[in-house]
This record gives sequence, C-alpha cells and structure tokens, in this order.
Amino acid sequence: MNGSKIKENLHSGKCVFGTHIASLMNPMAAVMATEMNLDFAFFCTEHMPIDRTEVSMMCHLYAAKGISPMVRVPTCDEILIGMALDAGAQGIVVPYLETPDQALRAAGAVKYRPIKGKQLDDVLSGQKILSRKTSDYLRGFNRDNYLIIGVESVEAIRNLDALLDVPGVDGVFLGPHDITISMGIPTEYEHPDFINTVEDIIRRCRKKSVGVGLHSTLLKLGDATLQRFLDAGMNFILNGADIVVMRDAMNAQLDELRGRANNTSPPPQKVSVDSVKTCLV
Repeated sequence: MNGSKIKENLHSGKCVFGTHIASLMNPMAAVMATEMNLDFAFFCTEHMPIDRTEVSMMCHLYAAKGISPMVRVPTCDEILIGMALDAGAQGIVVPYLETPDQALRAAGAVKYRPIKGKQLDDVLSGQKILSRKTSDYLRGFNRDNYLIIGVESVEAIRNLDALLDVPGVDGVFLGPHDITISMGIPTEYEHPDFINTVEDIIRRCRKKSVGVGLHSTLLKLGDATLQRFLDAGMNFILNGADIVVMRDAMNAQLDELRGRANNTSPPPQKVSVDSVKTCLV
C-alpha cells in the first residue's frame, strides 16, 4: 500500500495494518520481514540506534515491496523530518507533540517539503500564498507523504481538539508507556482510567476524521479492551514489534517442546515489564 492509500484510509476510517520493524541489521531477515502481510512498516529513530543509511535502505526496500515506510523521528524538528523524507519515508511520526504550533510545524515540513525558513513560516501563518504552479508541484511532490502526531501526555490530551484541527494531520499515535506515566499510573495498562482515556481519544479522533491507533501487542490487551478500541474506531493498527512476536512465538514453541520431552505441561510464559516497554514506546 502506498502513502496516498494509507492517508486515504486513515481519514476514511478504514484500517491499515503494520508493525514496528526492529530486525534491521541482517539483510536476509529484512527481506524475509517484507513477506509479512503489512500495509506499512514502522521504523523508529527516536529510541533505536539506527543511522540515515540504514533508514534509507529499509524505506526503499519496503516501498519496493508495496509496503509504506513510516519513520518516527526523534523530535519535532523540520530538518530531521526532511532527512527522513529524503531517506525514502512516506509516513512521518512526530513524538510527544503537545501544542498546535508544534503540529503545524510538523505538517509544514511534511506537506510543503522542500520549502523551509521564512518562506515556510509565511505560508503557515497565511502571510504568503503560493502560486498555483508551486502548489500543484508540491501536491504532486509530496503526494505519498502523511503525518502522524504522537499524543503521549496529559497536556496533549487536553489540547487534542486543537491538535486535530491543524491542517495536514493525518493520524494520531498513542504511546501507552508515556501516557500512563503522565497520568500517574505507570505501565498500568489495565487501569480503567487509562482504558477510558484511550477510548475517548479514539472517538474524538474519528469524529474529526483523523486516523488513530495505540502502539501495543494488541492481542494481549484482552478481548474486551481491544474490542472497545476497535468499536470506538481505532484504525491505525500498529501491532507490536517483529522481534517481540518472534520471541514470544519461539518461547511458546520451546515451552511446548520441553513439556513434551519431559512429559509435563509447559509453564506459563512470563513477560517482563521492560520487554513490554520495548514494544510500547
């Protein structure tokens, strides 16, 4: 699925499916990962130690396979956003936005690339109107670009409606680890206040026709919670991380094999808070 289709689905309410690709270094593993049934692939340069060359290789590899490459930049910075787009990203995820001005700056970097500096400031403020020729060019040049903003704090939730009203915002990324810490209930993902808050955010986003999703190993949320989020309209389905799924699947198979070899029932799997955090950031 290309960026234009991802963007269309985010706004219309149709679901798009992807995962955090963390198995970056081994080229054979990277190629095998493109065989997953993904609409988009999420690469993180905020928390993962990957450089521009690695990001570019992965973006071009997945795009060639018909999977939209999405890059989370470290912070709301026009230069970093431009670098990710130049590397081949179609989607840009900007973490921890809290103000409409931040969202506007991010949207300008994604939708008006390569305009920068004072000219971009004047366009965003309405002081300058681009020529029709320039507008048509930028629309084509950035046709597959889409912007997803990170709503990850109580302050961002308070400002949600204003953030959603910023032109150019296509989706919302909810980071449960940061949200629960901001709420004063760190990692309590089953806390009613957290679940109710996420459901409310999803409904508010869909009311504004903006895509929205929670980064988590979604099937581990519990059937009732997951269904509440889907019924509320969650359509940006960012499910876990490839290496987390691989680890859990391998552990389950090894537990079963140990049980058969020892003629005992396999012990229940234990997942540490730190390993869950790896998937949720």
